[in-house]
This record gives sequence, structure tokens and C-alpha cells, in this order.
Amino acid sequence: MTVTMSGALNAALRDSLEADDDVIVFGEDVGTLGGVFRITDGLAETFGEERCFDTPLAEAGIVGFAIGMCLTGFRPVVEMQFDAFAYPAFEQITSHVAKMRNRTSGRVGLPMVIRVPYAGGIGGVEHHCDSSEGYYAHTAGLKVVTPSDAADAYSLLREAIDDPDPVIFMEPKALYWSKQDVELPSQRPGFGEAVIRRTGSDVTLVTYGPSVPMALQAAEAAASEGWDVEVVDLRTIVPFDDETVVESVRRTGRCVVVSEAQGFAGVAGEVAARVSERCFHSLQAPVLRVSGLETPYPAPMLEKTYLPGVERVLDAIARLQWDDVPDLSHEPAAAVSRG
Repeated sequence: MTVTMSGALNAALRDSLEADDDVIVFGEDVGTLGGVFRITDGLAETFGEERCFDTPLAEAGIVGFAIGMCLTGFRPVVEMQFDAFAYPAFEQITSHVAKMRNRTSGRVGLPMVIRVPYAGGIGGVEHHCDSSEGYYAHTAGLKVVTPSDAADAYSLLREAIDDPDPVIFMEPKALYWSKQDVELPSQRPGFGEAVIRRTGSDVTLVTYGPSVPMALQAAEAAASEGWDVEVVDLRTIVPFDDETVVESVRRTGRCVVVSEAQGFAGVAGEVAARVSERCFHSLQAPVLRVSGLETPYPAPMLEKTYLPGVERVLDAIARLQWDDVPDLSHEPAAAVSRG
């Protein structure tokens, strides 16, 4: 059947509520309205206002309340209405949610999911289109997940709700209405397992979440230029799947990291560093990044300029030193050092 990502997320919440009476859903407008993106549509009617309810407009209070519910045995799933709306809750998330397991020497976990609709592509503005995954990925104690299709949205959210520790579930808003033929419940690889969305032999695009469809378009466009491009979808930023990324880059010898977030000090920089450290002797060109610009998110008319697009990815691929560097990927390290 054809399923949208928003429908898959709704189904995952519904199935989790049915499977476990301790699962509770709450946040701003998630009850009667069903959420601004309708992800919680119909849940209050089905499960009642005790298990799906609205909260005051107070994000720090929402997360603080979720901490207390975890400590009394519940498994809260909370919605931050838009990405940057979560910033008032950042102190609760970094100081308490992320640290509880370590603070109690492993005795107390916080099995909560914080759902964050994020990134651009919907004609919004700053505070509605931020790519905030880097803040959470940099905070030890949090898992950070971001699906790129409906099947992953369902299976990863079910796994997040079952997880004994806190999960930041980043939902690409621009993909909420993307469609996929899939039967739910879907079973996909779990946390920490990246997948290859397109196989190729010349260059690896490493990406995640909202950038995956664009990266696939870029790979198809590159094929007409003679480049065979592989696309790796991380799916979970934390934990990070080094094995799949390293195996791909060592095979292709070239890598471009694609992310909507600003490049400086972001997830794309972390990926580039890990690839450089682990694949140095296989690389035939420096690892490049294609990211959002180093500015606050712009007005809608400038959105396409701000976001990474197919042309910027093709330009990066073209700069990967195709002609002036010899193929050293299969040479022993000692032979290379002797020149």
C-alpha cells in the first residue's frame, strides 16, 4: 500500500500505544488538533486524553514533565512543534535527560522520545526550518535518529519508543508527505545501521534525513556525466555506522558529505573527519562537504539558494581530482611512501 511518512509515524505511535499502556504522547496541540503536521491525528480520540494530551506552550516544562514520568515508570513520547522551539528545553535535555544514566552509574534510564520536526524545504523561516541535529549529536547520552522514508520512519520510531534510553527523533518536515509503497508494520535495520540507497563505484555521497532524496537525484544526474555514484543513508547519526561508510569510501576512493545544516562544526564535519582518519590511504581526493550556508535560515524566496541542491553536489563531485591524482587505493602503504 502507499504510505506517507506522516502516516507511517502516526501508525508507529498508534501501534506503540496499543502495545504498551505505559506509552504516553503529549505536546503542544497534539491532542484535539492532532499536531500541526497531523502526526498525532486521531490518537486522542482512540486512546483518550489521559494518553494523548495537549500541554501549555512551555517546552522546558514538557521535557521536565517527561523526565518525571520516566522516573515513575512511563515511556513518554513528546513533540517539539518546530525544531527551534526545542531550544527553551535544551537545558533540560543536556543537563538532565542526557546525563541521568551516567549520573546514576547506569541504574536509572530515561526511556523517552523527543520528536523534533526539523530542516527546511517547506517555505518556512528561521525557528521553523533549523537543522539542529548537531546540538544533540554533540551531547553524550543521547541517540539521534533521522529517517528518510516511510518504512524507516515507522520502524525507527517503534525502536525509539522501546529503547531504554532517551532518543532525539529528528523528522524531516519536507518529507512528511513523501510516499512509498510499503506494508506496515515494516521491519528495517536498527539503530546504528546505515544503508546504501544506491550502489556506485566512483564516489560515495554520505547523507541523511531530508538530503537523501536530493542526493539520489544528484547521483542520477551524475551518471549522465559519467560518474557512478553511491549514496549512503546514515539513518542514525548517533550511534554512527562507521563500518558501512568506511567500506563504501575505501571502495570508491572519493567522498562527499551532504547535509542541510551549516557546515562549520556540524555533523558533516564529523563525518568528513571520520572518513579522513579511517580511509586516508584509499582516498584519491580530499573529502568535501555540501551543506547549508553559514547564515541563519533565510526568507522563503532565498530557501533554494541556502539549501544544498543537485547542482552544488555535482560541482563538488567535479572537484574530486579526477585526472591529476594516480590511483593509490590498491598500493601497499610502504610503496606509496617511497614514491
